Amino acid sequence: MNNLWTDIGYHSLNKHGEQICGDHIDVVHQDDESVVVVLADGLGSGVKANILSTLTAKIISTMMAQSMPIEDCVETLAATLPVCKTRQIAYSTFTIIRVTDNREAEIIQYDNPHVVLLRSGKPVDFPETAMEIAGKTIYKSRIEIGEDDALIAFSDGAVHAGVGKTLNFGWQRGNIVSYMETMYERGYTAKALTSVLLDQCNRLYEGEPGDDATVCTIKIRPRKPMNLLIGPPANTDDVSKMMALFFSKEGQHIVCGGTTSTLAAQHLGETMQPLLEYPDPEVPPIAKIRGIDLVTEGVITINKVLTYAQDYINGSRCFLDFEKKKDGASRIARMLFEEATDINFFVGRAVNPAHQNPDLPIGFSIKMRLIDRLSECLKAMGKKIKVSYF
Repeated sequence: MNNLWTDIGYHSLNKHGEQICGDHIDVVHQDDESVVVVLADGLGSGVKANILSTLTAKIISTMMAQSMPIEDCVETLAATLPVCKTRQIAYSTFTIIRVTDNREAEIIQYDNPHVVLLRSGKPVDFPETAMEIAGKTIYKSRIEIGEDDALIAFSDGAVHAGVGKTLNFGWQRGNIVSYMETMYERGYTAKALTSVLLDQCNRLYEGEPGDDATVCTIKIRPRKPMNLLIGPPANTDDVSKMMALFFSKEGQHIVCGGTTSTLAAQHLGETMQPLLEYPDPEVPPIAKIRGIDLVTEGVITINKVLTYAQDYINGSRCFLDFEKKKDGASRIARMLFEEATDINFFVGRAVNPAHQNPDLPIGFSIKMRLIDRLSECLKAMGKKIKVSYF
């Protein structure tokens, strides 16, 4: 395994007046070294388009999960998809990107706008080979990729942005390439690059998209480990072991909970300095301990992080809420969602007497449930998660 990670971020704008998006994206992690992303665009909009695009994405991703050759997948799909008798075009178009070992990308494109490659923020052309499969023209590419390379795929709702409103002929692919080159910043994640492009699409549509618009960005980033400790161990004799293992891990360290923070400070031979500031009145204040990157309250803060995580993977724009905020939950969200690639949770099983108060909306097992649910959300973001209980 190399020290790189494939960061994937995607989101959609629904056509104005539609509750369901006619585009669909599937992400399949075949193993630790290969991931397949399928962006399908159903003809038209609404429920019918959504069914067609979902069917397209599922057929491709299911076949690829069985390690079938990509040519066989495309041939089966191209032969299966019907063609609109009136308009003589396929009921669903698609873009497939398979990244292997974070070093090679295989790109298959059928009737979608062609994928954009940014290398350190600069657009790079790559070769495409046209193939005829079941009477359809499929474009195939295989390219070497590396750190800071970004592949941006989008449906035709992006290139149609502004038609009849702010632009006469829509936002052409070349305009999109120039815009993303101008807006690119090295520290941007795949999610951020996707949001930058979709936000501009929405502005050109004047907030009323005339078509479904979907953007998916794949960015190759260095791996960045992160460690989070919450709760003291059930057996007090295990405190030293738990702390030693936690602080021996490579990467940044986050400690959550008052008792846990006190034990961590004692282990390091440092003092804890509470910061009595409330950037968000719903989130308890943070503290400082030399040798620890972030010190926060426990259950209430993590519950807020979980809320952010659920909204984040559901495509909500809420992540902009924590992008610049300074409370403990927002800081943890940025560190886990935007920065970390590999996350180690150290969870103590000790009972916290404060959690037994019937007036509080939390119980003894809430800490375990929070971490389990947060772990699932982070896995859905493509993070590598390990949870250790003490």
